[in-house]
Amino acid sequence: MNSKSIVSPFSKSSYSGGGTANECVEVAHTSDGGRAVRDSKEPGRGVAHFAPGAWRAFLTHLNRTQAL
Repeated sequence: MNSKSIVSPFSKSSYSGGGTANECVEVAHTSDGGRAVRDSKEPGRGVAHFAPGAWRAFLTHLNRTQAL
């Protein structure tokens, strides 16, 4: 198993709602503790992989942005 191996099902945020107007991503855990991200409308188009440190930095940025 390499660090990009997906070890959990992809899931969407509970904030994504329903219907066809949603533009959402799905996230899954990877074997190295990072995340795999894909477009929920076109999951076959590919997956972006984020190492654990990059994923933590992304979440930290989001949390700081929401606090503004």
